[in-house]
Amino acid sequence: MTTLEFKIEINAPKEKVWDVLWNEETYKQWTSVFCEGTYAVSDWKEGSKIHFLSPNGDGMNSVIYKKNDNEYMAFKHLSEIKNFKEMPVDDATQEWTGAMETYRLTENNGLTVLAVKMDSVEKYVDYFKTTFPKGLDMLKKLSEEK
Repeated sequence: MTTLEFKIEINAPKEKVWDVLWNEETYKQWTSVFCEGTYAVSDWKEGSKIHFLSPNGDGMNSVIYKKNDNEYMAFKHLSEIKNFKEMPVDDATQEWTGAMETYRLTENNGLTVLAVKMDSVEKYVDYFKTTFPKGLDMLKKLSEEK
């Protein structure tokens, strides 16, 4: 597995960036670059499950591993979801089960730096290197509005 890192500077306070990251409506907007209609189902509490889903019910079953409001969120990916149902870990998913995805926000004088780290299997590295910056650009645009 490869750990990918992405950073972006956003001209907004970290509380605003945090809200845009995880607010239901804006989450759908910035993650649409990965899959149109993507959404998350969770109570957003540390230790809780979170389902990252496409409109057809496929996605990832994960847990909110660590959460510090307005500063840090870590997801641990556990298994696939097919047709809205959690799938057991099999040989194909064993390769990435336990993969982490983290979001860290630091602010200095109203400028927020968002640093994202994510574990990826080799076959998706190029996809994420191309697509994740597009998502972060959308996040920046949404955060700097108003």
